[in-house]
Amino acid sequence: MSDIIFDTDTDTMEFQRDLDARGLNCPLPILKAKKALAEMESGQVLRIVATDTGSVRDFQAFAKQTGNALLAHTFEHGEFTFLMRRK
Repeated sequence: MSDIIFDTDTDTMEFQRDLDARGLNCPLPILKAKKALAEMESGQVLRIVATDTGSVRDFQAFAKQTGNALLAHTFEHGEFTFLMRRK
């Protein structure tokens, strides 16, 4: 089951890889995140920054479907930041 913790300070959490998905619309942020996670080791954390307003719902569904944990998400200055742990 995925850990879902919302509105956590993503600036203080450690991550191993960064993905800039700003300006991309669905399904591109998810597809790029899927590719990045596939290249990572189990337990590593990916930070994704996106501007697509549907990305919150999309990443929640993606976490449930794939088993990768959505650790946190924040929204600030028009940008969504997500932290996902590879299963």
